[in-house]
Amino acid sequence: MYIFKAAVIGAGAMGAEIAQVISYSGLPVLLKDVDQGMLDKGMARIRKIYQGRVDKGKMSSGDMDGKLSLVTPTLSYDEFGDVDIAIEAVPEKMAVKRAVLGQLAEALPEPAIIASNTSALSISEMGVASGRPGKMIGMHFFNPAHVMKLVEVIPGLDTTQETVDDVVTFTESLRKLPIVVQECPGFLVNRLLMPYLNEAVLALEEGEASANDIDQQLQAWGMPMGPFFLMDMLGLDVCADVGQHLQAEYGERMRGAALFPMLVAAGRLGEKSGAGFYGYGNETDEPVKEMIAELQSTGAVRRSERPFDPDRLIMPLINEAALCLQEHIASPADIDLAMVAGIGMTYGGERLGPLAVADLLGLDTVAARLAALQQAYGERFRPARLLRTKVRAGHIGKQTGRGFHEYSN
Repeated sequence: MYIFKAAVIGAGAMGAEIAQVISYSGLPVLLKDVDQGMLDKGMARIRKIYQGRVDKGKMSSGDMDGKLSLVTPTLSYDEFGDVDIAIEAVPEKMAVKRAVLGQLAEALPEPAIIASNTSALSISEMGVASGRPGKMIGMHFFNPAHVMKLVEVIPGLDTTQETVDDVVTFTESLRKLPIVVQECPGFLVNRLLMPYLNEAVLALEEGEASANDIDQQLQAWGMPMGPFFLMDMLGLDVCADVGQHLQAEYGERMRGAALFPMLVAAGRLGEKSGAGFYGYGNETDEPVKEMIAELQSTGAVRRSERPFDPDRLIMPLINEAALCLQEHIASPADIDLAMVAGIGMTYGGERLGPLAVADLLGLDTVAARLAALQQAYGERFRPARLLRTKVRAGHIGKQTGRGFHEYSN
């Protein structure tokens, strides 16, 4: 199906940026919200993105006006009768999404595709609410949507292959990189990222190192930014919500750090609130240090005597990638590509994802490091069965020609 017109529901930061991306591709797009103030902010955000291109000499003022004219802000569904694809980008609450999906089912023409920009929630469950499960699909854009190339495309149990193919083609027309991911809680990038981020917070709580020290060590390892800087940028409320969802789905392996709800309750949501793990403007990180001292003094967190090691964060990320491969969530190449495109992962100066890194280190080395971490910190570090099986088979990575990937020697 060729897509001639799109709609985005929710004019917040992500919704507005998705609408901008669609308009930049030359398609008309409706930007729908229930609040005029939100619509105004959304349109201002779109204009700011285009103005930035003009200021850099990448676009003329006339071209900017032409692109802006493709975006129509609206408070109603009156103009949805000829929309080919609608992307909901409302808050990450299933009840809110179900309500919007029910409204879309009535407003859209029968052939229209309904996509959700959810970062973790069930597409199959949304399919039921949409009334057209074959046309329901996930399109997870990454923040900031106008910059990041990756889009996770997630079919639900009832999504048709035609819908998947249409959305992949549509995503490519937006100059984005679609990666089809089988449905699971957290999908791919967030599922791999949350154990990494959560382990950073646990290490901070336990006093192994400061946030700044951990950030610097992970940047030295090869990450484009440290975990605490990244969480402050993403929003600690978002991290906490995704973390709670993954803990409910995966259990103890994804147990969230105690510091997350304390920070959210204190209004320290990251850069957007002026304070998170770090302080911005006149704010400092002293309140965070006081929270950590309280957790340790009450016995809620046991202080660690171990020095911080980046392996504590990297190894569970690799292990979760192995679990995703074991569960056929995505191919080895797509898992690595998603982490390179989604978070800018590098290692040794090269753009490499977690499975390629494991192959370089040696799967036997990775399994041994995970076993040591398991003994030190608990069962969440238990090496994946696929990882152990490959080690037993002698498929230990690049040095043998076979690991998670295959190599020609």
